[in-house]
Amino acid sequence: MQHTSAMFRLHAPEGVAIPLVCDSPHSGVQYPDDFGHAVPRALLRAAEDTHVEALWGDAPKLGATLVEALFPRSYLDLNRTLDDIDPNLLASPWPTPLNPSEKTRLGSGLMWRTVKNTPIYARLLSVAEVQQRIARCYQPYHQALAAAVESTHQRFGAVWHLNLHSMPNNAYERLQIKSDKPLADFVLGDRDGTTCEPAFVALVEEYLRGCGYTVARNDPYKGVQLIAKIGQPALQRHSMQIEIRRPIYMDEESRERNADFEVVRKDITGLLNAMKAYFAAHPSMQVSNAG
Repeated sequence: MQHTSAMFRLHAPEGVAIPLVCDSPHSGVQYPDDFGHAVPRALLRAAEDTHVEALWGDAPKLGATLVEALFPRSYLDLNRTLDDIDPNLLASPWPTPLNPSEKTRLGSGLMWRTVKNTPIYARLLSVAEVQQRIARCYQPYHQALAAAVESTHQRFGAVWHLNLHSMPNNAYERLQIKSDKPLADFVLGDRDGTTCEPAFVALVEEYLRGCGYTVARNDPYKGVQLIAKIGQPALQRHSMQIEIRRPIYMDEESRERNADFEVVRKDITGLLNAMKAYFAAHPSMQVSNAG
């Protein structure tokens, strides 16, 4: 079963539900008419986590909830706080205090300023249009995700949340980080062990390594707004970000799926099955409420 709004799609669990909620906030490819960008669409697409929702597409069949954004992150980034706005992008002062983060400094705050170091706009954004994007895109998505997390936690007594992304091959360079090691195929982010129980992170890492992938934790991505908000392990609310290195499943320039896409997708479905078994054996599960 699906619930589709103009800006996101919620895939409800099929069959017997499990305590897993997945969200893909950056894989949207529907560009709104009022975007008003001054760069070619092909360049803007570099910001997309293209096909991530398809890689994890079997999650609902296995009983998970999957929420996916339909609009692109360069229009509005769902994985940011509402005060993470660059005041230099605005035509007039924002009505409440702003708190621009390091992401805004890099050009990728709530409203992206640049993509591949190229300015997205040849104009300033009005406060009204930014507020409209927040009302139309940000708030409904966050409300739907929060409701899914809350209802799953109430039903099972525990919830695991996966915040799903992909990363460019030059991620260290984009983040202005000097590293002497290659980017891992998968990066698991739990904000340095604060948002998810260690055993679940270890399960994911070991499974992916067993499939032949390289795996890193919190390097270079630790997770941002979404998992920081949801992840409260002491309350059996576990949240982890998973980043996939784009060249292992697609061509970064054309955004087309490559010959290994199906292999990666099947490996992720295998991982989801391993998670399902993990949940069934977890001591916190309220078995009587799981039917």
